[in-house]
Amino acid sequence: MLAMDQGVVEEWLSEFKTLPDSAISTYAASLKDKGALVPALYKVIRENYSDLLEPVCHQLFEFYRSGEPQLQRFTLQFLPELLWSLLSVSAARDPHTSGCIEALLLGIYNLEIVDKDGQSKVLSFTVPSLSKPSVYHEPSAIGSMALTEGALANHGLSRVVYSGPHLQRETFTAQNRFEVLTFLLLCYNAALSYMTSTSLQSLCQLSSRVCICGYPRQQMRRYKGISTRLTVTSEFLVQLITGIHYALCNGEVELGSKALDDVLYRAQLELFPEALLVGNAIKSSLHSAALKSNNKEGARSIQVEITPTSSRISRNAVTSLSIRGHRWKRHGEMHTPEKSNLRCSRKAVGDQLKNLIKY
Repeated sequence: MLAMDQGVVEEWLSEFKTLPDSAISTYAASLKDKGALVPALYKVIRENYSDLLEPVCHQLFEFYRSGEPQLQRFTLQFLPELLWSLLSVSAARDPHTSGCIEALLLGIYNLEIVDKDGQSKVLSFTVPSLSKPSVYHEPSAIGSMALTEGALANHGLSRVVYSGPHLQRETFTAQNRFEVLTFLLLCYNAALSYMTSTSLQSLCQLSSRVCICGYPRQQMRRYKGISTRLTVTSEFLVQLITGIHYALCNGEVELGSKALDDVLYRAQLELFPEALLVGNAIKSSLHSAALKSNNKEGARSIQVEITPTSSRISRNAVTSLSIRGHRWKRHGEMHTPEKSNLRCSRKAVGDQLKNLIKY
């Protein structure tokens, strides 16, 4: 590590300690102007034996514990690199060099699983209904849905899935490691729109390394890091795919495409149906031309299909509106000649009455 980078990190460590509470928000907003700080912190995290690693991890935890959203997002941007440092050290069976990283990750996890009152959080997720459009699908693309009694009974109903409460963890074990890491990735994905390009690149690199280390594809990727196979779970891969999808749609096309292929490669080897389903669905929905046009510095977004216009909707689609329109049209065609005949008969009767009055 260069002396200049070390000086930047040491200055950052010292200035926050003397900061009053009233100036935290202003300080958080000024961090984005320190261009040399983030690359220097990445170098510290990557050097497992750096003397600055422990104070850096402690300060990142203080940032997160402060409750200031900008400081929390500043810490979260290093999460992919922290996860890889932890997993690589664990694979090398040298846990003494990762103690401060473990403490930081466990601290963030224990803060996120409780609310402000210290009560356990229960997260809820609404499963999209196939009969209503969402960011994942369009009903018109599925085709006409059979109007069965069960489909009509479930129309408009939303299914809610709950997660939690989660148990607090004091240390990493083989049983709870990926449970904690998966939850941390969930927190990271919730703030994806605030992550920098460097953080998204780190996420893609984490995904590739975790999935190919120890397998033949590692030689194809020419990655010369650890060669030990890392245990993964299906839930962990699904969270990685979620972040990769966002990176793909926001300028990281090359790294994102490789990462997605590597995750699908590992999911096929492990026979993880959830990861295969989500990964293949995202891969089939991506368009290279649209992805390459995205600017890294532009607005952050995810590529989705727009709501179909009337010209794109099938003419044979059966909906309640089309049924009513068809009924009105039919009745209109049936009653129009009757109304015209009725008007003619009334006119004829009126003419006859006028003639009788004259006579």
